Amino acid sequence: MTAADTAADTADGATARLAERLLGMRANREVIPPDPNHSVRWVEHSYPSPVARWNYHPEYEIHLIRKGTGKFIVGDHIGTFEAGHVSLVGSGLPHDWVSDLEPGEVLENRDAVIQFDGNWVEQTASLVPELTEVKPLLEQSARGIEFLGESAVEAAGAIEAMGTATGLERLQHLFALFGILTRAPQEERRYLAEEWFRPQLDGQAAAVVDLVLEYVFSNHAGSVSMAEAAALVGMPEPTFSKYFKRATGQNFSDLVRKLRLAHARRLLESTDKPISEICYEVGFSNLSNFNRHFLNDAGETPRHYRQRTGTGSRPDPARR
Repeated sequence: MTAADTAADTADGATARLAERLLGMRANREVIPPDPNHSVRWVEHSYPSPVARWNYHPEYEIHLIRKGTGKFIVGDHIGTFEAGHVSLVGSGLPHDWVSDLEPGEVLENRDAVIQFDGNWVEQTASLVPELTEVKPLLEQSARGIEFLGESAVEAAGAIEAMGTATGLERLQHLFALFGILTRAPQEERRYLAEEWFRPQLDGQAAAVVDLVLEYVFSNHAGSVSMAEAAALVGMPEPTFSKYFKRATGQNFSDLVRKLRLAHARRLLESTDKPISEICYEVGFSNLSNFNRHFLNDAGETPRHYRQRTGTGSRPDPARR
């Protein structure tokens, strides 16, 4: 099979998934069923899955990616993930993790998720004052927090341990997890959404945005247009543009740009590909435009970013 055939199969698969999602469009305000046997809910999700989509809910969520790579969106932040990615998502903050998949591929138990009601923390803290230590962390999670370094490694271990435990042992692992996240140093935290992020959400808007995100995430390195996105959800372009901005807090073009830059950062960190090659691979049409957007977004040039985070110890292929 040629590279062109593979690309065509991938595009066809993405189109088919989008069609299925469109036919089954429904509200993406996820309803978290209570667990009568536990104070908080611990679940595993495979991908693709009906619950793995752009959604929001009043419960707080601690999320661990166990396998695969992909892109994620939390509020108006777009980034990339790999196995070991740990994050805390605040109440009502929309989020989605989209894995890079081969046609027909399924990632079994891709993630482990802990969900809990903020009222439970408040009520428990009134009886167990030590739990008040976690309150500032929950307030900060309104923006979403990605944990890095040793904090992420320790948190992942506590999340996994909690899933196999019951009774008091399960609570022990949960409180240990709260302690790890609460005491994580600032250099091992990355705050995600902007402080001013306030989307105007309803079920229909969430479903529309979910479809558009899958279209963009599947095609961002190639041709992505607002006209195609608008046609996908059956809206005129001007209507779609206003609707998307109101529902997500950002313009369609901003979302595409952020996704391409997030992909570029991953390639700069993990490969020694020439910067000029990365520019075109992530969907930019010329190098100067790529450098300008990267500098505005990251506060440094692609070369400096690579030297600081990735393959900087090796000669930069862009200069060979």
